[in-house]
Amino acid sequence: MTSFLSSLFFLFQAPDPEQAKIAIDPILRHGRDNISFLYTLDLFDWTIIILYFSILTLLAILGVYRLRMVYQFWRYRNIKPQPMRAFAADEMPPITVQLPLFNELYVVERLLGSVTQLDYPRHLLEIQVLDDSTDETVGIASAAVEKYRSEGFDIQYIHRTDRTGFKAGALENGLKLAKGKLVAVFDADFMPKPDCLRKMVDYFSDERIGMVQMRWGHINANYSLLTRIQEILLDGHFVVEQMSRNRTGAFFNFNGTAGMWRREAIEWSGGWQHDTLTEDTDLSFRAQLMGWKFVYLLDEDVPAELPVDMNAFKVQQRRWAKGLVQVGLKLMPRIWKHPKLSLQQKTELFFRLFGNCAAMLMIVLSLLHIPVLIVRFNQGFFHMLLLDVPLMLFATASVVSFYGTSIYYRYPNEKWRFWLIPLAMAIGIGMVFSNTKAVLEALFGIKSGFVRTPKYKVENAKDSWLQVATKYRRKKGWLPVLELLFALYFVGAVAYAIRSNIYATVPFLLIFLVGYGFVAIMSIFQGSFQKWFNFFRR
Repeated sequence: MTSFLSSLFFLFQAPDPEQAKIAIDPILRHGRDNISFLYTLDLFDWTIIILYFSILTLLAILGVYRLRMVYQFWRYRNIKPQPMRAFAADEMPPITVQLPLFNELYVVERLLGSVTQLDYPRHLLEIQVLDDSTDETVGIASAAVEKYRSEGFDIQYIHRTDRTGFKAGALENGLKLAKGKLVAVFDADFMPKPDCLRKMVDYFSDERIGMVQMRWGHINANYSLLTRIQEILLDGHFVVEQMSRNRTGAFFNFNGTAGMWRREAIEWSGGWQHDTLTEDTDLSFRAQLMGWKFVYLLDEDVPAELPVDMNAFKVQQRRWAKGLVQVGLKLMPRIWKHPKLSLQQKTELFFRLFGNCAAMLMIVLSLLHIPVLIVRFNQGFFHMLLLDVPLMLFATASVVSFYGTSIYYRYPNEKWRFWLIPLAMAIGIGMVFSNTKAVLEALFGIKSGFVRTPKYKVENAKDSWLQVATKYRRKKGWLPVLELLFALYFVGAVAYAIRSNIYATVPFLLIFLVGYGFVAIMSIFQGSFQKWFNFFRR
């Protein structure tokens, strides 16, 4: 460890010019560009190098998994699911539309306005407003329900004062009272199109189909840089992941909204359970383990509002990360023992459910960067360049191809969107502390409530959310401070890399720097930025 610490000390001290000349002249006379011939790796150095390359290798394996999905997407992209047959007018199944709410003051009327425009025989359509709200949403929602009921809609307002099970509990309670053989679910921030139900219903003519999922659309993707990045991240999931899984026979999950279930599939699979934060994924995998088939409609979307607040976005991502690991701990033993699943299917499910554990690896990798830079300089640049840079390039290329594929599929004529991919990668890195907290809570069995994602009815650049955000905004906590400290750490890493002429690592270091810095600054100061923006916009 002595050699490493002495190098670290040299980094932060200004050597005497004469002493430096005496030390460097012999090196230059022998044609050396560093001190690798004088530097001996000790146990601490080897520990750093082994840990560093082990993490890079694991991330490269995740890159292989990601590239495999990209390959499957391009191979099967032209295969479109087709219903077995179309229902005749006199055999259309009754549908119950469930609308789970919790304190959706700003968007509940928009939701009900969209749902009451659904094109489906009114005598076969039941609407359930499942409201667990504790604020003014109760009065707004109940009044809107009475209004639509007076217009002839079969619409029910079901209010719970006991939030047992949170969203899963509300859906379970509503299902007991539902009339429909099919059940569609839409969250409060969604705006289903009029033909939404008709686009899904015919797939249920096949008795094996248990669920049909539509892609999420984004009504406010162009609102800010943050919403543009969210669109890229979500489209990667909905365009590449969901499509490749469905078309290759792998399990894929209901996304909690914008989909339709066969009631029997829910009930036979054990119903809605609320021992995880992602009740949708839990039910999806239990249903598929029971033999139910799912359909994914890539080219049909349901528009939704993206979170405009960084802290709300982090809450959403943290809930998903924790919930997936919880489902993995709950179902993986059953999955591994399932006799009808192939090893490929089991492995894919493992990556799917525990992929967020990579956030912990990213934190360790972040901490190792300066020590590795010092070892690289002292040991000789090209010794490690031939190993770690290819691994980093491969991991980066897998991410670029993953998100690049979804961008190309959705926006083939908007090439400028590709320039946002590095920032999407950076923000993904910046979220690792938040997601690691979620993963650790899941692994250690720490329970937490279902924290909703606030929505403010922000649909375009003219809409402002700051004036109303105080009602639903949560405390920022201590994580942004940690993210900011890591951003400063990478300022030092970039400075050292430039000073040591290790330029090939600078682009990778900048991604970490921008990621931690952007997430931290937006988490702490976004409200202040919005105030200045609104002032100058006037």
